[in-house]
Amino acid sequence: MKLISKILMVLTTSILISCGGKEEKKKEGFSYNKPETTESVAPATETVAASKKIDLSNKGVGPIKSITLAAEVDQNLAAHGADVFKQMCTACHRPDKKFIGPAPTGILERRTPEWVMNMILNPDEMVQKDALAKELLIEFNGSPMANQNLSEADARAILEYFRTL
Repeated sequence: MKLISKILMVLTTSILISCGGKEEKKKEGFSYNKPETTESVAPATETVAASKKIDLSNKGVGPIKSITLAAEVDQNLAAHGADVFKQMCTACHRPDKKFIGPAPTGILERRTPEWVMNMILNPDEMVQKDALAKELLIEFNGSPMANQNLSEADARAILEYFRTL
């Protein structure tokens, strides 16, 4: 009997102790208080996409060093340029929207005629040596312009076509 009463007492004491008031411990989470600074942050400079940059002094790298455009567009030459453009360039270029390559609409407002013709005639060297052509290559996901091996006359016709866009 003494043994049973001792076991009951130990059990009762254990139950009372285990049911006692539990104190919830606060979990310490990680926190970081950013120190306040009095320095002013300079506004971020906006970067302009290479296709939107205006550079009317760069003539590019290639055979065309100087070209003079007539005040009026030569419609016959522009028509020939449109045909060449449709045949050789539309795989990558759309006249009025970005595609694999940039749209030529308004190109002569952003680039010199020499640069445009050198890019048409000499795209490989332009991408290697001309800073703007390198930026365009990056902007258009590393898709280099294919060298179509056009003649200067065909490139000039395409340039005239671009004047009509």
